[in-house]
Amino acid sequence: MIYIVCFSGGHSSALSAIETVKKVGKSDVILLNHDISSKVEHPDIKRFKNDVATLLGLDITYANAEDWENKTPLKVCREIGAFKVDNGPVLCTSKLKTEPFYKWLKTNFPVKEGQVREDIKIVYGFDKSEPHRIQRRIGVMASLGYQTEYPLAHGTRTLEKTEELGIQRPLTYRIYRHANCQGCLKAGKQQWYITYCMRPDLWEEGKDTEKEIGYSILKGTYLEDLEDKFYDMKIKKNICPSEKTPPATFWAKVNNSIPEQVSMLPCECAI
Repeated sequence: MIYIVCFSGGHSSALSAIETVKKVGKSDVILLNHDISSKVEHPDIKRFKNDVATLLGLDITYANAEDWENKTPLKVCREIGAFKVDNGPVLCTSKLKTEPFYKWLKTNFPVKEGQVREDIKIVYGFDKSEPHRIQRRIGVMASLGYQTEYPLAHGTRTLEKTEELGIQRPLTYRIYRHANCQGCLKAGKQQWYITYCMRPDLWEEGKDTEKEIGYSILKGTYLEDLEDKFYDMKIKKNICPSEKTPPATFWAKVNNSIPEQVSMLPCECAI
């Protein structure tokens, strides 16, 4: 049995890789990653991926999109002329991850029509709190002829965090709940406030892309329409750009009419 770990660079995918190697050994494990442009993937995510791979004694196998270093999510969508089609996934995910993944599988572990690869398991980092994602992924991959496995959701876990093994998770977790791209096109207003504050280059690129495509990244509003509100949040109310605060608490603080005390020091979540 060959175990192909979808090794995204996030904390959960790293834990699933570690648990898999603990269970079956490293000789039959592949760490499969889709490298993302350094313009949007924080360098500490790349450090984290390499640290985990070194710990496990494995090389990272890459299934990259063509010209991936220059293909940021906004550029991908700009070239296509859309952010998504109907209720499908955001197109940057399809072009930068899904399509290269399927191409790599077809090239290296092809499946005959109507059959299932009994010698392959594709490992995901979904945990017990994500049953719907697990069921959907089981169905999608089964339709392509592949089995899946979820070590963080099924069976006994031996590890809760990589810090227990001396590996610090990516610095992005001080602000975000994930290790996705900065300026993520699947994100909501709270995360785009972070982009406004910390990545003004991506904010401006996002505005320009919306104008060119003629559609908004966020449902119901364009980034340009949020600028006055975000300016007040940043300058007048001193709202810390963070996803660590639950959305309800975050927006309740934003809507509070009493500004917080302004400090010249960065907030505690800042990198």
